[in-house]
Amino acid sequence: MWLLSVTRVEASTMGKSKQTGNHKSDKKKNIAKTWKTKRRTKDLDQIHSDMKPETAAKLLHQEVDYDVTGCAQHYCLHCARYFVDMRSLKEHFKTKVHKKRLKQLREEPYTQAEAERAAGMGSYIPPKTVEVKTQPLEEDMD
Repeated sequence: MWLLSVTRVEASTMGKSKQTGNHKSDKKKNIAKTWKTKRRTKDLDQIHSDMKPETAAKLLHQEVDYDVTGCAQHYCLHCARYFVDMRSLKEHFKTKVHKKRLKQLREEPYTQAEAERAAGMGSYIPPKTVEVKTQPLEEDMD
């Protein structure tokens, strides 16, 4: 009995735990990692500007670029990501990451007028919701 308790004490004083955080507190610890430019993704207001019909048509029908994943032929407009082939793009549409991004994009982007109203230069108007659906697929590109 006594030997067991001694080994537990020794094990607990041996060093730092390898656990790297749990749930929501983990996001606070890696704030520098999320803002590094290597893994930087587009902000929601940039994606809203990309969703305008004329810009969306250019992004969805890009020329072949061998430096980009999938030669820039399979692009998710809402997540701003390139995919290797049509199959992986379709699988991406079913994922939690894509559905969460669609939910984030439903709220209208923050504007300068809204910032002025928040500062006391006008009355509050709640943000409008925008209808966002997954982009249509072209099946002939398989």
